[in-house]
Amino acid sequence: MDPVRNSNGVDKTEVSNGVEKILIVDDDRDIRFSLSHILKETGYDVIDARDGREALKILRGNCPDLVLLDMRLPGMDGIEILEKAKKIDKDLIVIMLTAYSDVKDTVKAMRLGAYDYITKPFDNEELILIIKKALSTQDLSREVKNLRRKLGEKLAIEEVMGESPQIKQVLKQVEIIAPKNMTVIIQGESGTGKEIITQLIHQKSLRKDKPFVAIDCGAIPETLIESELFGYEKGAFTGADDRKEGKFEQSNNGTLFLDEITNLTDAMQMKLLRVIQERNLQRLGGKRDIRIDIRILAATNTKLYEVVQAGKFREDLFHRLNEFHIYLPPLCERKEDIPFLTKRFLDEANQEYNKTVKKVSGEAMKILLNYRWPGNVRELRNIIKTAVLLTESDEILPTDLPEEMNNCLNELNLARTLDIDASFDDTVKQVESKLIRKALVQAGYNKFKAAKLLSMNRKTLYRRIKSLKL
Repeated sequence: MDPVRNSNGVDKTEVSNGVEKILIVDDDRDIRFSLSHILKETGYDVIDARDGREALKILRGNCPDLVLLDMRLPGMDGIEILEKAKKIDKDLIVIMLTAYSDVKDTVKAMRLGAYDYITKPFDNEELILIIKKALSTQDLSREVKNLRRKLGEKLAIEEVMGESPQIKQVLKQVEIIAPKNMTVIIQGESGTGKEIITQLIHQKSLRKDKPFVAIDCGAIPETLIESELFGYEKGAFTGADDRKEGKFEQSNNGTLFLDEITNLTDAMQMKLLRVIQERNLQRLGGKRDIRIDIRILAATNTKLYEVVQAGKFREDLFHRLNEFHIYLPPLCERKEDIPFLTKRFLDEANQEYNKTVKKVSGEAMKILLNYRWPGNVRELRNIIKTAVLLTESDEILPTDLPEEMNNCLNELNLARTLDIDASFDDTVKQVESKLIRKALVQAGYNKFKAAKLLSMNRKTLYRRIKSLKL
């Protein structure tokens, strides 16, 4: 894998050594101490700075993966630091911290590229969730950049996605639809590679030399999504100091990818429908129609037709977007891709960490093949990277994998020994339900503690509780 560098040319991959680094910028010593403790307990590497000058010095040398930046600081305020930080590394993820209800500054920070903001006093769990989502977004962005490089080298698509019959069918659909100008909906769970498919469609389309612009409709606050999509004129609202082009204009003559489109409000769905039908738009505060020629690709991790039937998505917009549909199956439905993808991720990790891990042991591969993969391909990639980083052997062993994965194999072995009439899947669910219920009781129904008892990621536990209807 090629190193990921910031605008200063510093290798971000090498600096991080596999552990995400977070920079805290706050003039309050107690807040810095508290945040450092919370983040270190969660497994992050932490550095801190008292003011903007110290923070910018750190950014030029240490290249953190994410910055928690206080809005109010002595000397330079958070807005000025954010602007300078983005010049050092335009892809840097910055989350603003503020104890003030200053709408103007918050809006301006988001316009300048802040990922999100959180008000003091903040909820620890909410903060960690925002950080994890931000870092997940960053990982996907880096993966896409690496894919773009590989596509530029004309790497075979099969080397990116897999070789199962399901993936071959998806790739066949891509080959058919890419040269056409039709709107496409890509449906699949989080982590299955929907953005990679949209990249492939664009790269094989007649617009391949034109812009490809992506926007996550679920990651932008409702108050900002309209201006992000359609842009604004100077003076359109408080904080609009200059004219800005929206994603539609930025992707003109190219491809616009609307990720997690079901997160759009009904009002935004109506405006989106109008722009798609009329093929022109007006910036916020503008009076002039702007003609656009774009191809739209949309993605969702839900069954969009069911969302329409539930009255949560406009039927007319659905039919306008659904000219062609691609379903991307989860990893648990195409397990024959696991050895293939594991080898690919093993090679990537060896290059990234300068290691020579040769293979995955038979027992470890058995665990990989029997795991449920709620995080899909993205989860597999992260687990293999971590295992390569931590292993002291020339092969990945079961002990190099997360304990929760070993537990899942034990559950399956137990299910096989049960003398009951239920189906295999139902038996697994019964065993899993009993384990989770027992952990919840022992933890006093504290889900965070229960997840620790099960050696399970908290989000995974939440999903399993919901899925099993506990």
